[in-house]
Amino acid sequence: MNSDISFPSHRENRFYQGMAATFVANALQAVNFLGDRFLRQSHHSLSAIEDLYRHSMDSAFSVTEAFLVTGAPHASAYYPRDFAWFYPDVLDPETIMDSQDAVRRVRLLEKSVRLLLEAVRADVVTTTIVPAGRGRYLGVNYFSRPSDTLLGILAGLHQMISAEERASPYVAMSQCAHAGRLLLAEYGGDLKRAILQLAGELEPFNEDDTRYLLCDLHAPRSAATDTRAERRRFVTNASVYTTFVWGVQLGIVDENELKRLLGRDLAQYKRDLLRLFGKDGYIRHSLDGPAGTPASSVALDFVGVHRGFWDLGEASERALFAATTDLIIAEPRFRIPSTFHFLVSADNPRTKMIHKIAAPAYQGRSSWPTFNVEFADRMLDYDEFSGGDTYRACAQGILKDIRAATELHGGYQELISEQGLKYRTWAYKGAVAHSWFPRFLSVWRRAYGTPLLKWND
Repeated sequence: MNSDISFPSHRENRFYQGMAATFVANALQAVNFLGDRFLRQSHHSLSAIEDLYRHSMDSAFSVTEAFLVTGAPHASAYYPRDFAWFYPDVLDPETIMDSQDAVRRVRLLEKSVRLLLEAVRADVVTTTIVPAGRGRYLGVNYFSRPSDTLLGILAGLHQMISAEERASPYVAMSQCAHAGRLLLAEYGGDLKRAILQLAGELEPFNEDDTRYLLCDLHAPRSAATDTRAERRRFVTNASVYTTFVWGVQLGIVDENELKRLLGRDLAQYKRDLLRLFGKDGYIRHSLDGPAGTPASSVALDFVGVHRGFWDLGEASERALFAATTDLIIAEPRFRIPSTFHFLVSADNPRTKMIHKIAAPAYQGRSSWPTFNVEFADRMLDYDEFSGGDTYRACAQGILKDIRAATELHGGYQELISEQGLKYRTWAYKGAVAHSWFPRFLSVWRRAYGTPLLKWND
């Protein structure tokens, strides 16, 4: 494959949303899940981590792919948030096998980010984009309006622009950075409009004579583990804050414009969120509903995205992070027995009827390996900023157990059940999350000081 990448001009794409689009999208997704249920073939018999990784990368970044997705039964739909939550290290040079792999990744990332930017230009900022054939795409929200869609788009764009910052032998990296800068110039105005619109949607919340701003005061907003259908969640509001910060860092929006809308600067906005959700001495998952025991009030998704909410530069922030982390580590209900696989929460969250039928523990009593990887990475952040070695052993344990599960189950799992098995429900047979694999390798390198896999181009 030629390493000199030529990015083809995009064809005319059209985006639709509304009741009719949602109906069609639901029908297409039902077909996707039924097809996965009855047609998915048993996985290959590879067991060595190197062979599994090569197979995963060949699958995830195949030249036949139209968009970067995981490999799950719902993967024929596109999720903008994934570029922040699950795909932040697609272009880490140490995870790239050879120059052909680099070219495939860059092409697919550029194609995916451009499509999402076209959706923003069309004012379709939804949790999910479902392709409907011949350049037609349906924007639909599962199960509420998004808080982290723009965050994911900015993350994908930033990954492109910063591709050449790390030492790499691949020419494709500099070409990707150039393509990212062109996309930023072309779609920056559309992104600015969407970010300012998001800022204008925040609602005042008064407590203890203090006026806070929340994105989900009266109705749920979607973020990772969004099907909880809860209001006033930490992760949704942390996603909005991070969107603003990244928008400023990329030069898309001026902080003073945000300050006028928010009535405070971003530093104060963050302190307010920490004060509100951390008033009990740890980060409470949600303010919605009655308060329970500390372990029942926290959830693993508090760790946020890579380069996200937690920068851990201040002692008070580190204290909140450590207290929440310690609650999760100490609570047996958070852990698959005899492992460092941490579940999303200690209790099943509120569910809708569809979850009782199709995916009863999807957002609660199951382990998301990718969230565990971010948990490990935030632990390493904490140790770095505190100057100690508090959590390194736990971070290494998390990664070691994910490797063991990957080899046991024949690939990097999207979800692992409460019993440590492949996550299986009637409509969800247990997907292999090919494109989440590079992030695991990146954090492994950080935790252990040496790469898990080495490639010779």
